[in-house]
Amino acid sequence: MQFEGIWTPVVTPYKEDFSLNEPALKEVIELLIGAGEHGLIVAGTTGEYYAQSFEERVELARMMKKLIKGRVPLVMGTGAIRTEDSIEYAQAAKEIGADAILVATPPYAVPTGREIALHALAIDRAVNMPVMLYNYPGRMGVNMDEETLDRLGRSPNFCGIKESSGDINRLHMIGRDYPHLGLLCGMDDQALEFFAWGARGWVCAGSNFAPEAHIALYSACVLEGDFTKGRSIMSAMMPLMRVLEQGGKFIQCIKHGLTMRGIDAGPPRRPLQPLNKDDRRALEEVIRTMNTAIAAIEGGKK
Repeated sequence: MQFEGIWTPVVTPYKEDFSLNEPALKEVIELLIGAGEHGLIVAGTTGEYYAQSFEERVELARMMKKLIKGRVPLVMGTGAIRTEDSIEYAQAAKEIGADAILVATPPYAVPTGREIALHALAIDRAVNMPVMLYNYPGRMGVNMDEETLDRLGRSPNFCGIKESSGDINRLHMIGRDYPHLGLLCGMDDQALEFFAWGARGWVCAGSNFAPEAHIALYSACVLEGDFTKGRSIMSAMMPLMRVLEQGGKFIQCIKHGLTMRGIDAGPPRRPLQPLNKDDRRALEEVIRTMNTAIAAIEGGKK
């Protein structure tokens, strides 16, 4: 399986009582597929998987598979501290009919490179389906190092990696030494650099509410090979990326961005709290400015 294009880790829209807002979820999926997204991810960080029970995560994945109707691939996250739990999520993904699974480093435990590999290989043996790896040391506390990646080379199912370390040297290392792994940008403010190093995919939470902008950058760099245009689009997007990453309000910003498009994504689950008025106003201004700039770059095309 090739992980190319724009892949969105879909938010989980909630009602005020934190129950799932099914109509809003359908609206989000239709927005993303209609905009030309290449694949969707359920049970990612942006979807607040960590705040959901096993039953909630599996039911959400089942619902998304039904709503997508085969129009784009679906990847299901398997994130958990225990390997046994990740295997259960992977088995549920296979039963649901997901096209691939997302395998991250188990959080909090701080495993070694060998232990991360054994964790991932155990999941692989249990389900035998395509895997997108997820390296995010900022949340998990440790990198998928060379030992991890070397050991995972034993299985052809490991065919992509979302790299979210922010370390440009890891981007170089993966692009140079692990060409069999489809490289996906997982650090939004480095998207241009990822594309320059051969990445053909981008897993981007901001595409929940701004799929057009993210697709524009991907198209310019990967499909057209026009990095001059790509730099202009990236420059227009950078203020948004800074806002999304500041102050630990990432998920709240994504949800408010959808609200700006008329889709009520609701509050984040606690302990997170919604944006305050000033944060909402700042985000709205940044999004409006970005959209205007990219429309001008694209020659007025929206």
